[in-house]
Amino acid sequence: MPRFALLVEYDGAPFAGWQRQSGLPSVQEAIETALARLEPGAHTIAAAGRTDTGVHGSGQVAHADLARDWEPFRLAEALNAHLRPHPVAIRAAMRVEDTFHARFSATERRYLFRILNRRAPAVLSLGRVWHVKAPLDVAAMQAGARHLVGHHDFTTFRSTLCQAKSPVKTLDEITISSADEEIRFALRARSFLHNQVRSIVGSLVRVGHGGWQPEDIARARDARDRAACGPVAPPQGLCLTKVVYPDDPFAEFR
Repeated sequence: MPRFALLVEYDGAPFAGWQRQSGLPSVQEAIETALARLEPGAHTIAAAGRTDTGVHGSGQVAHADLARDWEPFRLAEALNAHLRPHPVAIRAAMRVEDTFHARFSATERRYLFRILNRRAPAVLSLGRVWHVKAPLDVAAMQAGARHLVGHHDFTTFRSTLCQAKSPVKTLDEITISSADEEIRFALRARSFLHNQVRSIVGSLVRVGHGGWQPEDIARARDARDRAACGPVAPPQGLCLTKVVYPDDPFAEFR
């Protein structure tokens, strides 16, 4: 069966996450239903990352095995027609080798978390940012973030529901930048734990408010205790922006 990689963009607001769940809307179910309209029968797709309820994706990657050897452009167009009115779009489809796996072939995942830092409420960016009214100290958050880059036990910064075998991960980068009224957290790693990004951002915002010192991030990290984590940031500010592969099927679309 021909295997196709799909580059997927979606608004996570109306979904209970990426993964199919009984009785709840999911991005996976929306795409599998669209595939069934093209090729009748059951379809199961695999994704690079199982984003949580309300989390968005602009560079999610999934793969599907189909009976027909579709022309990739026509496959993407047909899927988009059947995905309406869901806020999900197939940005591109590519024919890939049978050995390609959206999750296991990935070597890096990138997330972006956006904060609107002003008194006035979000309007144009509503549903895409975490609105934080009180001023945040970006330099302090940058200092705190440096304690998390590298190879660490991230037990403090993962959900108690996380199913990963080990809490030890290597966080390759956290870049915190500000422009006008927006603060952006860009994180890069081979893989992430459940709620890791939102837990990190929430803890760093506590530093930005002055409730913690930058060194408190290191103390929270070393505690290896979920209770030591700061508040978890809400999902609407988070977006999976890119998944990296050794032989990237979507290099021309990045």
